[in-house]
Amino acid sequence: MVHFSRICFRKYGNFVDNLRLYVRGGSGGMGLPRLGGRGGSGGDVWVVASKNMNLKRIKDKYPEKRFVGGTGVNSSVRALKGDKGNDKEILVPVGITVTTDDGKVIGDLNTEGDRLMVAKGGAGGSFHSGFEPRKGENKHIRLDLKLIADLGLVGFPNAGKSSLLTAMSNATPQIANYAFTTLRPEIGKLMYTDYKQISVADLPGLIEGAHMNKGMGHKFLKHVERTRQLLFVVDVCGFQLASQTPFRSAFEAVQLLTKELELYKEELVSKPALLVVNKMDLPDAEDKLAELEEQLQNPDEFSDLLPDEMIPKNYMTFRHVVPVSASTGFGIDRLKSCIRESLDEDAALAIKAIHHDRLQALRHHSQEHL
Repeated sequence: MVHFSRICFRKYGNFVDNLRLYVRGGSGGMGLPRLGGRGGSGGDVWVVASKNMNLKRIKDKYPEKRFVGGTGVNSSVRALKGDKGNDKEILVPVGITVTTDDGKVIGDLNTEGDRLMVAKGGAGGSFHSGFEPRKGENKHIRLDLKLIADLGLVGFPNAGKSSLLTAMSNATPQIANYAFTTLRPEIGKLMYTDYKQISVADLPGLIEGAHMNKGMGHKFLKHVERTRQLLFVVDVCGFQLASQTPFRSAFEAVQLLTKELELYKEELVSKPALLVVNKMDLPDAEDKLAELEEQLQNPDEFSDLLPDEMIPKNYMTFRHVVPVSASTGFGIDRLKSCIRESLDEDAALAIKAIHHDRLQALRHHSQEHL
């Protein structure tokens, strides 16, 4: 038990997915009353997305977590209009949501190079201000990292998600035969023969009550929001988190995972999803798989297996149910094909929707000119 606690602290302690910073725009420069000179504006503070940055690096490099724009240059005889103070840039990882302390969203940075002004510099002194400069904006902001990936692996501890990611991709997450091995997100890349790449996020395992922030709770669930599709992973033989918790069959695991997503944010369960039934190398796996498939086809008939609080409002409909063994490699190639097919299907639908919208706009434009 001591060994587990030490692993938990070390691994999760090195991963930072939220940070609170103080930002202040630079003060403006002094105006020059006798010549009507205007001081330069203070520098602004910007948050800028960069692929090579992470929040832990910011935390380590700037322990005071203060970012201030440069002061505007005073007006002078040589330069009646002072230069603007230097802007301050905070480089952050892609996938950041910037909010105020009270939770108001300032903006998102989803691609490299995205920029967001978080504190404006003060105006320089001028005739209208009695040549006195203004101070810059100041506030506390929060940087909240939500991983952006094509697929998010959703499963309870020890379902074999890390092993599955390793079998499918070039990721090398820590793997062991006990719960909670994954304590920080890992991103893997699926590589295809035509050089197509698909990103897969292996996220810390959910536990019952995650929507109430039990276990890793919101630290896990918020990352699911920015994945395009979900990849449910269950142990074909079911699982038991601890000796004092109830045993859950594969069918119960699917419904409980659905319920946890639904309770956190209902729209998450409307994402396209695939189901991976892992550990098919175990004894009786084929019989367990047949039982699960029957239950998934008629979930209402088997709802009495679940406590009332575990029954989701809407059962998940999976585009593919794929049996695999991450340890032997069985079914991995088929799974990769199904993932590609599902994402390509969504891409085709998106293109079709864009063409439809353009056609509608053209028709509307033509009718206006008749």
